[in-house]
Amino acid sequence: MARKDKISMPSGGAGITRYFDDYKSKIEFKPGHIIFLAIVVIVLVLALHVWGSSFFG
Repeated sequence: MARKDKISMPSGGAGITRYFDDYKSKIEFKPGHIIFLAIVVIVLVLALHVWGSSFFG
């Protein structure tokens, strides 16, 4: 006979989204590309802060 004060836990997979590893994106970036792009954006922002007012009024 089962105990009456037994606590039932929810199932372990409820609400968990599974992401499958077999998906392969057509666009792939290497870490070096991301770092280079970040540096380019930083230099562009700094250049706009310094010279942007003379270019755009």
